[in-house]
Amino acid sequence: MATDSTIMDSNSFKPEDAVGLDESTQKLIAKRELLGQSYRLFYKKPLHFVKGLGTKLYTASGEEYLDAYNNIPSLGHSHPAVAEAVAKQLTLVNTHTRYLHEGIVDYASDLLSTLPDEINRIMFLLSGSEANDLAVRIAKAYSGGTGFLVTQEAYHGNTDLISALSPSIGASQALAIDARLIPTPDTYRIQPDNLGQWFVEQIATRIEDMNRHGIKFAGILLDSIFSSDGVFPHDKNGKTGWLKPVIEYVHDQGGVYIADEVQPGFTRTGDSFWGFERHGFVPDIVTMGKPMANGIACSGVAAKQDVLEAFSLNFPYFNTYAGSPVAMAAAQATLNAMRDQDTLGNVKRVGAELKGALQSLAGSTDLIGDVRGAGLFLGVEIIKPGSTIPNYPVAVELIEAMHEQHVLCSLCGPGGNVLKIRPPLVFSSQDVDTFVTALEASLKSVR
Repeated sequence: MATDSTIMDSNSFKPEDAVGLDESTQKLIAKRELLGQSYRLFYKKPLHFVKGLGTKLYTASGEEYLDAYNNIPSLGHSHPAVAEAVAKQLTLVNTHTRYLHEGIVDYASDLLSTLPDEINRIMFLLSGSEANDLAVRIAKAYSGGTGFLVTQEAYHGNTDLISALSPSIGASQALAIDARLIPTPDTYRIQPDNLGQWFVEQIATRIEDMNRHGIKFAGILLDSIFSSDGVFPHDKNGKTGWLKPVIEYVHDQGGVYIADEVQPGFTRTGDSFWGFERHGFVPDIVTMGKPMANGIACSGVAAKQDVLEAFSLNFPYFNTYAGSPVAMAAAQATLNAMRDQDTLGNVKRVGAELKGALQSLAGSTDLIGDVRGAGLFLGVEIIKPGSTIPNYPVAVELIEAMHEQHVLCSLCGPGGNVLKIRPPLVFSSQDVDTFVTALEASLKSVR
């Protein structure tokens, strides 16, 4: 691992980087000491944004940046329909789920209509972390077990329970004692003839280890595009569907399959509304968050009725701000706009343009080893020339160089060397040209 936490410390500002920054930036950084030391800023020259519109962000000095990283404002920054819905609801009422309100049941019904029929219950929360936390509790109640499987570089959130199932946070965060790590399905370096069977074998080995230690298997928590692991959407032949035997094996072992859709959901992959649908199976639980309300805190746990009831019949649950009329108004406006603007179609078309342009660019440099992805979720593997070895220093340089070109993206993967490209769903062909031109210039500038 290149740093303690590839998800937090790659491409982050460090105190020594303050030398040479303008006075106003240094003062604002200094004020952040009030927030403690856990927070991280992006870039050696941190950015101070005061406005966003569509795929663009604007600094306090008026500079424009192309946002190719944020999936929270899924419809783009400052979407007028979402802003209007929130403003209108704030003038009416904003309470919580212990009072009746049409907004929550209408949105719940509408959102469930996008999921397989078997998934017919949903609860609302504020963040993906909370959603995964509750999903794990539900899975434990249903299965009667405590042992969970996650991938080697997974990130599922930062509650006490879920941070212990998020190894990408870093070595300082202990893994849950009843959890086991399964290898990342790194299709760039590992290319078995049957990826699904290979993955099942890895899972079987870990469950056997749990059994030897007296740990009852509860389930598996997976992000179907393996976002933090380095973005792996297909097998070596570009095929999906290889996760289907995994859910079958998990069920055979008495476990629950949780599909973490916080990143691949809501049309992100371009093939379907939900990322897991690309693999042709129905999970037991689906978690969602970031993009569902275009920036308003909102997340959800959708589940099969019998799976949820194992928890809900025994444990009451209340979250003060979750499922509020304002959050539901924002989420409904977001879902409506996704349909009206055909984000699924846009993601498929523009994602293919972006991937094709990146693959063409990869042919002109020995620093890019692989370009992979689905829709508007892509990973570009930065390597040491002539090898498959991760090139972390150059990847960080590239991100900084892209920043100088006024384009934002980030890094992921265990080596911290994969460019993580995950723009708003309204990314355009013009945005593709801007991004690829900036990356080409950045590749020429790095050492």
